[in-house]
Amino acid sequence: MAQNIKLKVDNLKEIRKMDPRLVSYNVEMTEVTGGTFWKEYTPEEIAGNGKFPMIGISSSDSLMQVYPPIDLYNPRLRKFAKEIGPTWVRVSGTWATKTYYDLDGKAGGVAPEGFQNLLTKEQWIGVLDFVKEMGAKLLVSVSNCAGIHSAEEPWNPSQAKLLFDFSRDYGVPIDAAEFMNEPNLLSGSGAPEGYTVEHYLRDQDIFNKWLHDNYPECMAVGPCSVGGGIMGKLNVEKFPLKQLMKKMGTEAFIKGAKEPMEVFSYHYYNGVSERIAAGISLVHWKKHLITSEKYLDAAPYCAKAAAKVRDKYMPGAQMWVTESGDAGGGGNTWASTYVDVLRTLNELGTFSTITDGIVFHNTLASSDYGWLRHGTFDPRPDYFAILLWNRLMGQTVYDSTEPIREGAHVFCHSRKDGKDGYAYLIINNSTTESTTVELPREAVCYTLSGNGNLRSTTALLNGKELVMGENDELPSLEGVTVSGKIELAPGTCTFLVV
Repeated sequence: MAQNIKLKVDNLKEIRKMDPRLVSYNVEMTEVTGGTFWKEYTPEEIAGNGKFPMIGISSSDSLMQVYPPIDLYNPRLRKFAKEIGPTWVRVSGTWATKTYYDLDGKAGGVAPEGFQNLLTKEQWIGVLDFVKEMGAKLLVSVSNCAGIHSAEEPWNPSQAKLLFDFSRDYGVPIDAAEFMNEPNLLSGSGAPEGYTVEHYLRDQDIFNKWLHDNYPECMAVGPCSVGGGIMGKLNVEKFPLKQLMKKMGTEAFIKGAKEPMEVFSYHYYNGVSERIAAGISLVHWKKHLITSEKYLDAAPYCAKAAAKVRDKYMPGAQMWVTESGDAGGGGNTWASTYVDVLRTLNELGTFSTITDGIVFHNTLASSDYGWLRHGTFDPRPDYFAILLWNRLMGQTVYDSTEPIREGAHVFCHSRKDGKDGYAYLIINNSTTESTTVELPREAVCYTLSGNGNLRSTTALLNGKELVMGENDELPSLEGVTVSGKIELAPGTCTFLVV
């Protein structure tokens, strides 16, 4: 059904002011040290023409490969990352839980027993130099594996102290820390054998007290959990892990905590990718649903569910989505295409109406959900979408007065340039109907669309393809002046600055 929207510029109710670093990202520890990560999809699979074999997560190793360490000094990477603006950079992931900090070089390039991976002094300096160059803040999680302790032994800070002290002495202190990545996967995330929820709560308290006592300027963030909310949204009554996830969801990893934390965190993915869908296919979205209301509502559903837990145990705290993406398992075949722009912008818009905080996209430049393509650092459609968000949408969030419905996901912020007026984002997620917008006065319009189809690997801005120029010059992101009534084509995302 075609929608009609009449934008307002008077007496809009202010909801809140957002953190200026709302749009942030992950650089996975496996990228820093070099290690396994998800294989890139083929062009046929990305276009939706290839048949991707659905396998179980237990067989996912066959869909991964070993990558060398990322070059965080690469001029192209730094140029494109700097365009995003001030952010948080999170260095974590499952790999981080099993990493040994060889900052004095004494390990001889071999991870000691109980660890799987090794971080060198040069690699960590690369992270610190990158964070400094980007004007970013640094969030980490620490090692919590058999190399540190057994399940029955309390966690000890011997390794973490090396990382925190080195960073501080280098002049780029760690600004925030989560104890462990995705604790509700426990041993699957690298924790010692036999590790339980009770062990985790004990050690999270030990870590957070150690952090507060020794690095008081560093914020404690947690519990960094994943899962639970999406399954409730999809009403998956027969999902085999449903009871397990109820028992081991976010609340289980925070309700027994004694040491306070400053920030509440959780992970959100819209589902799981084709790579690991077998056996858990009920949380894999079929491609014909990826512009649907149900699909786009997954992010705000999880945010609202998480906010209830936050309000119960950490009232008043910011809420951080410390991993976010279209699908766990490296992203779906369409993650790198234009159609994911609708999900990305909808997540930012809805999150801003629910709470203040940070959304860390996973990742900046790795796997198919990376904003930049691994290795070449070619920008993908989502990259240009978040550039426009950061350049146009201010920190103050307003009630647009428009209920969210197919064809009319309407969000309203202050103008980023500080001038009087508003910046609207309108997502027309209908694939068949245009949306009519009546403007109160002249406006500047920025419409993103697919290049011929929703699964195109490049995007158009006001009809012009967004491609890099000579010497990696970014394409023009200028808008066009419009007035009166305008039509927004199906499958488009439009910023209107009025």
